Amino acid sequence: MDFPKKILFPSLKKSGRTTIWLLKIILPISLLVRFLDYFGVLTFIAQFLDPVFVHLGLPGSTAIIFITSIFLPLYAPLAIIMSMTVTLRELTILALMCQIAHNLPVESAIQAKTGTSFWSMFSLRVVVSILVGILLNLILPKEMGMPIFAKVNTEAMTSIVDVLVLWLKSSAQMALLIFTIITVLNVIYKLLEHYNLITKLSKAIEPVLRFFGLPTSTGFLWLIGYIVGLAYGGAMMIDQMSDGKVTKSDAELLNYHLAVSHSAIEDNLLFVALGVSVWWIFGVRLVASWIVVWMRRSFLQMRRKVIHSSSTI
Repeated sequence: MDFPKKILFPSLKKSGRTTIWLLKIILPISLLVRFLDYFGVLTFIAQFLDPVFVHLGLPGSTAIIFITSIFLPLYAPLAIIMSMTVTLRELTILALMCQIAHNLPVESAIQAKTGTSFWSMFSLRVVVSILVGILLNLILPKEMGMPIFAKVNTEAMTSIVDVLVLWLKSSAQMALLIFTIITVLNVIYKLLEHYNLITKLSKAIEPVLRFFGLPTSTGFLWLIGYIVGLAYGGAMMIDQMSDGKVTKSDAELLNYHLAVSHSAIEDNLLFVALGVSVWWIFGVRLVASWIVVWMRRSFLQMRRKVIHSSSTI
């Protein structure tokens, strides 16, 4: 096999196009969020969440963590968490809420490109995260101990120039990271395709997919979503849909699943490192994603029956 010609160069070319596509979505949104943070808009919005947080077993001061998570990747709320004093019980609830609802403008926009409504994904993740928080507040033991936090140094933004400089620095790092990850994914996919391993891999996880109510055609994308997350998984989904390997309806069901549970390795390790039980954060997300997909399937089935009944009248 001519690896450079058949695998590497086509992967690099495809990765370049995909990276540009992702950055067109991510960069404007990330700049907007930085300005919202700089002008205190995020803090202002968080004040309205204080009454809700009483029912989540969380102090009102943690509302800023959740609202930051909604608009930014997980590293931003983590930085705030590590500068506060919260119990392990509170941290577990926050971990689940932030994992389900984080970086929503970017990730929902990417899912929208695959045919699923931006607002359905955005609202689904916010609602599920709050419901999960309420449930955890009811079932978690009242005394779970205190975790030990390492203080982090955050870069202060004292002017609009600082905002732009930090945005440019993070954007350059993001672009390099996206290109690298997408290239690795494309190389892996082409190697699997070359050696006819995709069908075998999808076959191996068919029982898992059936349990979660997902079509077997989404097997590879499901793995990608769990390994590297929604942004990169969404980019691969676009490619698979354009190649006719995944239908729009199949992609939508996968989107509902991944909206609630994705990036299982990185997301979980971030909070496990702070003392949160992996079984709580991983298990709850799996259960929530199972419920969401089967509810979606039931809704679609009922809608088809209603439409069919109407057409026969």
